[in-house]
Amino acid sequence: MTTGSDHQPRPGQRARLPLDAVAADLARAVGGEVRFDPGSRAAYSTDASNYRALPLGVVVPRTPEDAVAAIAVCRQHDMPVLSRGGGTSLAGQCCNAAVVLDWTKYCRRVLGVDADARTVVVEPGIALDALNAELRPYDLMVGPKPATHVSCTIGGMIGNNSCGSTAQAYGKMADSVRRLEVLTYDGTRMWVGPGLEGLTDSLRDALRELVDRYAEDIRESYPDIPRRVSGYNLDSLLPEHGRDSAKLLVGSESTLVTVLRAELELVPVPAAKALVVLGFPDVFAAADAVPEVLGHHPAALEGLDGRLVELEHSRHLAEHAIEQLPDGNAWLMAQFDGDTQEIADDVARRMMRTVRRRTGAHAKLVDDPEREAELWSAREAGLGATAYPPGGRETHEGWEDAAVPPERLGDYLRDFERLLQRFGYESSSLYGHFGQGCVHTRIPFDLRTADGIARYREFVTQSAHLVVDYGGSLSGEHGDGQSRAELLRIMFGERIIDAFGELKNLFDPRHRMNPGKIVQPHPLDGDLR
Repeated sequence: MTTGSDHQPRPGQRARLPLDAVAADLARAVGGEVRFDPGSRAAYSTDASNYRALPLGVVVPRTPEDAVAAIAVCRQHDMPVLSRGGGTSLAGQCCNAAVVLDWTKYCRRVLGVDADARTVVVEPGIALDALNAELRPYDLMVGPKPATHVSCTIGGMIGNNSCGSTAQAYGKMADSVRRLEVLTYDGTRMWVGPGLEGLTDSLRDALRELVDRYAEDIRESYPDIPRRVSGYNLDSLLPEHGRDSAKLLVGSESTLVTVLRAELELVPVPAAKALVVLGFPDVFAAADAVPEVLGHHPAALEGLDGRLVELEHSRHLAEHAIEQLPDGNAWLMAQFDGDTQEIADDVARRMMRTVRRRTGAHAKLVDDPEREAELWSAREAGLGATAYPPGGRETHEGWEDAAVPPERLGDYLRDFERLLQRFGYESSSLYGHFGQGCVHTRIPFDLRTADGIARYREFVTQSAHLVVDYGGSLSGEHGDGQSRAELLRIMFGERIIDAFGELKNLFDPRHRMNPGKIVQPHPLDGDLR
């Protein structure tokens, strides 16, 4: 094992870092690229979050077997490891002092499509749009579609349990994962799936004992909402959920295993779509109308407020889409799919008539694909529009994607807006996956002064208590990372936090897989950039 004490420099001699030995051993073992130079380490020190942590080095494997070899070297040197997808993570889960595995350059192959079974086997580095392009001849696609679909990878989506607007119809990434080929830090390699399939006997027995011991705590502590992403998926191990070890590992943020390959369940590409845009006087009225729209079973139901649209207009983003919006100061976008355009339009019109009659909303039906794409671009431009508002304070993630029961969304937003006002953050825009109660917002936190950081900490702590009071989840999409892991005790309580620690110890007893995330977390106000 290489340690710092093995490389103490003599007086006047340049310190020979233990990383030199790690890099040399990796270069001998791995067929891909090994990058331990300062520039590469700096480039991988950030993701889309508030955090910066300089990695120990970067490995770009050419094959999953290269990654297996790389982890064996890291294990020999007792070095932590971290798998990285497209770098779009918003909670800091891709920033750590670890050896980073970047799958995106080479490990992006489609290894097999079974059109009849609607499944595909892929390597983790393939981007979602690239995979869906290869699936297009089969009229199949991956169900979840995050706004970063052009760059987010399947491995990253698995690590994060990603969702996007289409999760309204198809669920989270955990609902699309059928089996995973995974590697533990100690070198155990296995294909895992339903019924604790593929696990070693000792791990299977330990997981069954763990979840049976905590079963009632899990049933009581896990909110029954569409967008619970926070914490480990211990509920997937309950007998009523099929004791699914693959779904357990989805959303574990590279803290338990390394994903080498994945088998996914696919869905048919909708033959036709119709989009209805509903205009309301404010975002609270829009949220109040969500249950009415949900009664018509939309394939997607998104919300955006007037602040977001003003920012997009001022930055000349999605201007054609903004021109198409009906009157209002907040909007719901409801998509309906059908086997024909006539069927999709008919369902959409029935929803329009009902919601207009009961809420007074203004409404517009769009079934032209080009116009639909423009309107969806307005929704997907949300993060970019709100990050650096012209003439305003820069905004940050930090309380980015909490989720509550959709039927309680309007009341939650009113209370959350009052909290924003109390802290002086009232300029924050509110938008997101309203059909599943998931709210995105970028907030003008002051992360440059001690007082500002203390205020940020107090705000997110109070926000965590608020969302838990509503029966919600701290994260409905973007994971815990460093932004929310410290707050998980508020959501789950001590018993489940203990269970998370036991789960971590089963898969990663040396705590070398993305340490400091989810279990024994780094402080949420540490490593800020």
